[in-house]
Amino acid sequence: MPVNEMVLRGSQVLTADGLRAASIHVSGGQIGRVRGFDQVPRGANLVEAGDALVFPGLVDTHVHVNEPGRADWEGFASATRAAAAGGVTTLLDMPLNSIPATTSVAALEAKRAAARGRCAVDTGFLGGLVPDNAGEVIPLHSAGVFGFKCFLCPSGVDEFPAVSPADLRQGAPALAALDALLMVHAEWPPVLERHAAASGDRRSYATWLATRPVEAETEAVRFLIDLARGSGLRVHVVHASAVETVELIGAARAAGVRITVETCPHYLGFAAEEIPAGATEYKCAPPIREARQREALWDALARGRLDAVVSDHSPVPPGMKRREEGDFLGAWGGIASLQLRLPAVWTEARARGHAPERLAKWLCEGPARLAGLGGRKGAIAPGSDADLVLWRPEEEFVVDESMLRHRHRLTPWLGRTLAGVVEATYLRGERVYARGAADPPARGRLLTRFDS
Repeated sequence: MPVNEMVLRGSQVLTADGLRAASIHVSGGQIGRVRGFDQVPRGANLVEAGDALVFPGLVDTHVHVNEPGRADWEGFASATRAAAAGGVTTLLDMPLNSIPATTSVAALEAKRAAARGRCAVDTGFLGGLVPDNAGEVIPLHSAGVFGFKCFLCPSGVDEFPAVSPADLRQGAPALAALDALLMVHAEWPPVLERHAAASGDRRSYATWLATRPVEAETEAVRFLIDLARGSGLRVHVVHASAVETVELIGAARAAGVRITVETCPHYLGFAAEEIPAGATEYKCAPPIREARQREALWDALARGRLDAVVSDHSPVPPGMKRREEGDFLGAWGGIASLQLRLPAVWTEARARGHAPERLAKWLCEGPARLAGLGGRKGAIAPGSDADLVLWRPEEEFVVDESMLRHRHRLTPWLGRTLAGVVEATYLRGERVYARGAADPPARGRLLTRFDS
């Protein structure tokens, strides 16, 4: 081993054999070997992890970076610094809310230009599927997007309109022929329209919750199951908030339908009954539901019914959250959580008796597999990128604005005590975050689907 190559070793390394003392041998940015703790060649650049847990770098396939065009909401520099501080080494950027939305190759190139040289972690891109861009699907796929995202209901921004069921029926065969992944915001417009005329106190979370019933999710998912069954299309349902959604998908998958599903930390950590009046930082769509749904999602996660837990990081300028008025109906829906996914999920998992190694399937392996990066990301194994996070699961901290790297710090986790402190993050063997140290230069690469 050349003297400038790295060996990182620790007493708790998550390997294919579970947590054990091990040394990770890194060459050319990749893991060459995983060996015994004491098997370190003379002259190696040795990094001691001590008793910190050593995990694969986290993968987050659902992040709204919003640049170019809405860099006052978030941006590549701030989002990826937040990611690195949270142990995330790979993220996929959603095609909205940037201007232009990523619905053409020209827009994709504009986004790559905005990101180039500014990303602290590896960053890939999703294309958008909207009613008028059928001719862009093959070019975007050929340009290396990791999949496509669409909405069945209004997205909230004019430049990313919803697709109709007819649009999807027409477009599904072409997407299936490409073996492209279609990510879908699954809420059924007719159900939403029946519940749109909200009555009640606009400061009450219950008023918002009543406008987005579980039926809106389940009806949309029934349509998507039929679509996937009939066309062979790979469908992924984003941000499931209800266990009924997860069970429908589980039954369909058991019958051979190509459909997967994710949930998010806010659905696993909060409950509608506990949200204070006017606390619009909790608003998202689909909404955070009742405690019984939270516990049912945890049960589904433990039973392997969910493929990933991802952030759906979607910050906006605080004024758009209407916090002063506390107006749940008028506030923008979206939660900032990119930096906090690991401790937020671990805190709740620990409270339910889960061991820390369970998190790797939900936060690392599952998202990497979804992105088609399973051979390169999400595991500590020979041939994988040397993306690593060192963290301390028993150390607790109070979430404070000063520690957050997101562009905007308003988040429902402010003031909460979480367990799981990230000590250091490595990208291809190079440190991109260390607690208490200055940030190094941006080292992230812009990924394409062909990098898998």
